[in-house]
Parts: sequence; structure tokens; C-alpha cells
Amino acid sequence: MEALSRIARLIDAFNERVGRVFSWLALLMVLVQFVVVLQRYVFGVGSIWAQESIVYMHGLMFMVVAGYTLLHNAHVRVDVFYRIMPPARKALVDLLGTLFLLWPVCFLVFYVSLPYVEASWAVREGSRETSGIQGVYLLKSVILVFAVLLALQGLSTIIHALRILSGAEKPVEEASPVL
Repeated sequence: MEALSRIARLIDAFNERVGRVFSWLALLMVLVQFVVVLQRYVFGVGSIWAQESIVYMHGLMFMVVAGYTLLHNAHVRVDVFYRIMPPARKALVDLLGTLFLLWPVCFLVFYVSLPYVEASWAVREGSRETSGIQGVYLLKSVILVFAVLLALQGLSTIIHALRILSGAEKPVEEASPVL
């Protein structure tokens, strides 16, 4: 059980690092958007590449930090009953939810997206605009990264849930939401 705990800690640490690094894209998006607006309305100059980079950063940030979001229980959850459950029942819900909902969805996303990404790589798909970013195939590859990172965090969730159910781990105290 200690080896599983170590695996869960490694996955958690990895998604924590990825989330913290890629969350900086939010600030970068704001700055690039500011520059695009300034260029366009003050100097009368447009940049398709800069405009497309905002879309790339947006997609990249939200797809790659999904595992980080799951790690911190910040994903959307209908928790009318979950929030009042005792820790053991929450662990059971997390375990079953990951096994029967999260993992099948991650597998489906990966399986359905793989041919789509492969076809994009085969032609090195680029922007429809000549001065746009010629790396659409790279952006599409993030779909696979999303599925893998989310599935890995699901594995960590399963390990934590099993450890809580066995009494080997205490549940993490959740902060109450700020309204």
C-alpha cells in the first residue's frame, strides 16, 4: 500500500507542477490581448498570429490543467449530497465515480481523438490564415495530453480513496467555498 501511496504523491506533485506552470498562461493571455487591442485600435496594425496565440493559450491552459483542477476538487460537481457525506462515503463516491465515469470518459476521449490527432500530424495541419500559427496539429495533440493527465489524476484519486477506506490515510479537510 505504501508503493501506491508513493505513486499517488508523484502524480499529485506532477499535476500540481503542471497546473502552476500552465496557469501563468492566463496572465500571458491578458497581456497578449492587451497588445492586440493596442496595436489594432491605437496603431491600426493587426496580427493574426497574435490573435490565434490567444486561442492556443486558452485551449492549452484549460486542457492541460484539468488534472490540477481534479487534484484540488475544483471541478464542477453536483454536491447536494456529497458535501454532507462522511469521509468514508466521499471516498467511496470518488472511487466509483473515477472507475465508472471519469476513466471511461478519458478512455473515450483518447480513443476517439487519436485518429483525429494522427490525421492532423500526417499533414502538419496549420492555420487557414497564411500569417497564422502553423501548428494546429500541436494544439490538437493537447487533447491526448488532457485525457492522460486527467486519467493519471483519476488513478491518484482511486489510490487516495482506497487508503481512506482502509484507514491508512486521513481525508484532506476541504475548505468551505467562498460565496
